[in-house]
Parts: sequence; structure tokens; C-alpha cells
Amino acid sequence: MLPFPPLHTADSEGLLAIGGDLSPERLQYAYEHGIFPWFSGDIPMWWSPDPRFVLFPQELIVTKSMKQVISSGKFRLTINTAFQEVIEKCSEVARKGQDGTWITKEMINAYITLHEKGMAVSAETWQGDELVGGLYGVRVGNVFCGESMFSTVSNASKFAFIKFTQQLISEGCTLIDCQVYTDHLASLGAKMMPRARFVEYLNSY
Repeated sequence: MLPFPPLHTADSEGLLAIGGDLSPERLQYAYEHGIFPWFSGDIPMWWSPDPRFVLFPQELIVTKSMKQVISSGKFRLTINTAFQEVIEKCSEVARKGQDGTWITKEMINAYITLHEKGMAVSAETWQGDELVGGLYGVRVGNVFCGESMFSTVSNASKFAFIKFTQQLISEGCTLIDCQVYTDHLASLGAKMMPRARFVEYLNSY
């Protein structure tokens, strides 16, 4: 497997390399070194933005309204019971400002393999027997690298994120990688961190 270029060679957007495969070995190496893939057409593109958007689990912001949603019992959370369904839903849900999805069939298959190897994780929100929200990502020691989330009803993805973050705290997780800025994750407490410091967290496990 050809190594990735040094992180400092990434461009201003964070693009580090183009091409290669999505083998479990390459994906594991990438995540352990602060790199993640997105697709452009059929070509994998590897990214390592600086700064990095992250959330310290203990700094999670839960609003009064979300506390009411959580306590209402309208949703329930499961972990790793519907990984394939979650990643497929993430690839299907329309997103503001995006014409298509970067979660290609190749990407789906690669992360299912990672899940079978115990690295990729999903959290699912259920309303009755219906899957209405969820997220997936990759665990690297005490860092959880979030990849994508979806929701088909209001607050379902936020419920999954909050409950899963609380679960990560109980497991000793020290940092959640949110990759790049979004208003949604900023409202939950995520903030920017220099890439070099983020890599230190990855190397500390």
C-alpha cells in the first residue's frame, strides 16, 4: 500500500491525495493518521483539513427542548443493530446545497467491511419499529470519527448524536471528530482545533 503524503502538504481546503482504493487496511491507516475519504464521481479523494472541527464529549450542549424530547420516550436508541440501513439512509437523504451524495456504493461496501471488522460503528434512532434517524463513523482508540447522519423526522439524528455521545463518555472517549464545520454540530458544542493537536489525540490511544 502506497503511503499518503505528509499532512502538511494538503491544500487550503484540506485535500491531501486523489485515487487509491478503499481497502480496510488503507481506511484504517487513514483514520489513524487524521485522513478521511470523500468521493468526487468515481474517484476517492482523501482529506485532512486544518483546522479540524471536533467536539469534546463532555462539552456536549443539550438544549432544554432536546432534554424534553429525550425524556418523552418518543425515540429509542440502539447501537450497531442496523449499520447497513443507516449508511444507506445517509446516502439517500437529500441535503441542502448538495446535488448528490459522496457516499457511493463502493463507499457503502467499504464501511460495511469496516463494521464487520469492529472499526465502524452505527447508532440508530427508532420510533416504534421504524428507523427514523442515525449516524455512523469509525472508532480509533478513544476518538470517534463521525462520518454522516440522517433523519426522516424532526430531532431523530440529534437524538442519536446526543445519546451516542453520552454512551461514548461512559466508554472513555475523549474526542469526536466532526471533520468540517456545520451549524448543526456547532450548536451541539463542536469547535475548531489545529490539525496537529487533533493528530496528537489520535496518537494517544
